Amino acid sequence: MCGLAGVLSPSGSPSLSENVLEAMARAIEHRGPDDHGLWLDRGAGVGLAHRRLSILDLSPHGHQPMLSESGRYVIAYNGEIYNFEDIRQRLDADAGGGESPRWRGGSDTEVMLAAIERWGVEAAVRQFIGMFAFALWDSRERLLFLARDRLGIKPLYYGWQGRSFFFGSELKAIKAHPDFRGEVDRGALGLLLRHNYIPAPHSIYRGIHKVLPGHILTLKAGNREPISQAYWSALEVAERGSREPFSGSEEEATDQLEALLRDAIKLRMIADVPLGAFLSGGIDSSTVVALMQAQSDRPVKTFSIGFHEKGYNEAEDAKKIAQHLGTDHTELYVTPEEAMAVIPRLPDLYDEPFSDSSQIPTFLVSQLAKKKVTVSLSGDGGDEFFCGYPRYNLGESVWNKMRRLPMPLRQLAAGMVTTLPPKAWDALFTPVGWVVPSKKIRVNPGDKLHSLARILRLDGPEALYRCLVSHWKDPAAMVGAAEPPTFLSNGKTLSGLPGFLEKVMYLDSVSYLPDDILTKVDRASMGVSLEARVPLIDHRVVEFAWRLPMHMKIRDNQNKWLLRKVLYRHVPRELIDRPKMGFGVPVGAWLRGPLRDWAEALLDEKRLAREGYFAPAPIRAKWRDQLAGKNDWHPYLWDVLMFQAWLEKERS
Repeated sequence: MCGLAGVLSPSGSPSLSENVLEAMARAIEHRGPDDHGLWLDRGAGVGLAHRRLSILDLSPHGHQPMLSESGRYVIAYNGEIYNFEDIRQRLDADAGGGESPRWRGGSDTEVMLAAIERWGVEAAVRQFIGMFAFALWDSRERLLFLARDRLGIKPLYYGWQGRSFFFGSELKAIKAHPDFRGEVDRGALGLLLRHNYIPAPHSIYRGIHKVLPGHILTLKAGNREPISQAYWSALEVAERGSREPFSGSEEEATDQLEALLRDAIKLRMIADVPLGAFLSGGIDSSTVVALMQAQSDRPVKTFSIGFHEKGYNEAEDAKKIAQHLGTDHTELYVTPEEAMAVIPRLPDLYDEPFSDSSQIPTFLVSQLAKKKVTVSLSGDGGDEFFCGYPRYNLGESVWNKMRRLPMPLRQLAAGMVTTLPPKAWDALFTPVGWVVPSKKIRVNPGDKLHSLARILRLDGPEALYRCLVSHWKDPAAMVGAAEPPTFLSNGKTLSGLPGFLEKVMYLDSVSYLPDDILTKVDRASMGVSLEARVPLIDHRVVEFAWRLPMHMKIRDNQNKWLLRKVLYRHVPRELIDRPKMGFGVPVGAWLRGPLRDWAEALLDEKRLAREGYFAPAPIRAKWRDQLAGKNDWHPYLWDVLMFQAWLEKERS
């Protein structure tokens, strides 16, 4: 696992020098503390920088940036190609009448370069099984390639500032360039308020973008506009799986899934450094650990963190599973003070505002694991491809009820509700609140009725799902700028997918998974120089999962049914079958208690007005409700707080 950075500038530009590249690499030293390297061609106007966390081939033969055997290509690369040994053997066996590569070492980077020389960039990338982001310079054609793995596990940013084109694994590498002038993109800020993350290709800075998962970006020296081309399409995979479903028995499906998972996990257990796994006690991480232990001749090192607050502690469940599997288990119970001590580090860890509060425990478990291992496997990705989130069932239920009503009738009902503002509905409900059966309805009934009206006006499952997963429902009014398009808002009807569940799982796989879940894991783990590997989203597993009919994903009100079937072969059912628990911390209670002064300072009305990024009134209203215990608005407030904390660091 590593970090990369680089610049493409006009020949002879003062913005390109060894000192500049060194500064960019130093900014991401945490991603690669073991080694660093620079490569510079002033005549071509291109330079690459690299930081290395040594995992495979710890010798100098793995040093980057690395030149291909012919000297045509040079690469700076972040990630792991797990099937590099297989590719190496194929290159040796099929030299096409020419000479086999003259190998200098045993790194996957050297194999990547040899594959690219033999097959070309796109054809080679299609052969890679792994997580990766790389910058590749073709000196013959004067082309810069930026590529990212299929699911978006590894990050890669890029953009123009003046006459220079920058790129890097994290924004802090780009910000280290002396020509960088960061201007907040208000549209991207709106996306943060809606999603709690900023979806690709956008970033918090105007003109700086993220390479899309499964894409190769190509820029010709002297041109301004890079060309982005998909080499793997999540939508095509989902549609093909729906057209050509798995036709075998449930037992055959279980066997095939377990075989795929075993191989995906086996490949990710290859390392020349100590290796372990995160274990939360949930289905996904338990499956990963069970199949690791089944293929290991020694106890797997596993790591869990626990909280003393009721409803936030999975450590006891994880410990039982670790004991059953016989792992070498380490757990740490974290105090609120220890968890809250992470908060000041978040703006630096994530580079841009990011407000999924599970970022806190993810960092803590990474920090715990790093004390004993350099690589840790994670169970992320099971929910998106095996239908694991409870919101999927909720959304489908809402949609099935809505679709029975004609749109004109829904529009009429919504119009009637919105003739009165929320506060007027609150006043009407107050005298009769005691007869309303649900306490949830009695709290802020006006807001809930207006939310219902908003849902009634939606014209498809895609729009409904976007509404259900949104925090602030009208971010444009909050930040004074329209949101740029995303996968969830582009208006595309997913007609090639048969039902509500298939549509929303696809949308999560191209938005929430890479831009929230995988971003969170990458920054938290790399923040402590730990490599996190995610076998459940090996693209072969993903492609098979899309072929599974829905009745193999949901059965008897149980989500992830086939994944459970695999796990039941290794762990007793009674240790697994329990309600799903999120990996979170009690932010809502903290905001009313020990975080109150910190939050009050960041949400001060005069400060919000002076800085000019938000409309203060709705924020202050939710903050008053939060303090009074009238409603738990902490997801909304955390979005604003993470931007405010980030902005404070930007200006320090």
